[in-house]
Amino acid sequence: MSQVRVGIIGTGGIAQGHVRRLLEHPDAEITAICDIRPEAMAATVERYPALANVPQFTDFREMLKAGNLDAVEICTPHTTHFEQTMTSLDHGLHVLSEKPMVCTVADAQSVLKKIEESGKVFVLNYQRSYQPEFLYIKQAIESGEYGEVQFVQGLQGQEWLKAVAGTWRHDPALSGGGQLNDSGSHMLAILLFITGLAVESVFGYIDNMTVSVDINSALSLKFVGGAQGNVSVVGNAPSFYEDITIWCANGAFYLRNGKLEVSDGNGKRFFPTPEDLPKGNNPDINFINTITGKEVVGSTALWGLRVIELTEAAWESAATGQPSQVKRS
Repeated sequence: MSQVRVGIIGTGGIAQGHVRRLLEHPDAEITAICDIRPEAMAATVERYPALANVPQFTDFREMLKAGNLDAVEICTPHTTHFEQTMTSLDHGLHVLSEKPMVCTVADAQSVLKKIEESGKVFVLNYQRSYQPEFLYIKQAIESGEYGEVQFVQGLQGQEWLKAVAGTWRHDPALSGGGQLNDSGSHMLAILLFITGLAVESVFGYIDNMTVSVDINSALSLKFVGGAQGNVSVVGNAPSFYEDITIWCANGAFYLRNGKLEVSDGNGKRFFPTPEDLPKGNNPDINFINTITGKEVVGSTALWGLRVIELTEAAWESAATGQPSQVKRS
């Protein structure tokens, strides 16, 4: 396949970057767009005039039935991802889905099974898995040079409570959860991705503050093999900030708001240069290039399963006031 025909399901804010990257890719063609809100499609077409003659649909099922598609990109509220993914795979289409992949462990298991049965490409839009700094840490840990991971720390602060007030993200029926299930899922996914660790149990404190979904989460983690960790997701912060530290037996990695510093086992610290870092990518390019046989998937559905396994356990712990075992499939 030299030209991949892609349909966009959901044309809200998050879809705009996907549309731009697909339009820039020489092997991709957007052949349909879909949104339950015609005004959202109109705004997208106004922003990207190249879509002016592309067919529009208000029901994704009608878009799939119309054909002229090889793949879809799903950019809709969280709880709709499962049906849209499963139906698209049933139509023989490749799928890129925004995060979180799904909102329950049972649905995640069904998606993985369906992907395997279909033989289609599935990419989960965790863009950190393609970024040079995270790939550097992952490769360094995998090399064994720094020894076993002993402690993991992740902090994410975002003005999420105020920024998305009154939107579907505060509605559990559409969001499937709060900040932990939204931006926080990026934090959980990348910590598991770069360390290669599996979580054994979690103890969580969660504060919904004034809304129906989680806003602030404080999680303590115990990993298989004995490593420990803390994850803080603060949805009522004044601005965005992210901080990740990985302590290993023979060194450490400090990633402060995207700036990476590394320490060797003797305490000597250095900043990797751009030349030291692996080449980066993004999920949209990877999606098209995997379909055309030029790459392999960089962010698989497995991470969607691992994230919701941990998230469900954290929600359970916060509800019971007790540590919860992470039931890994």
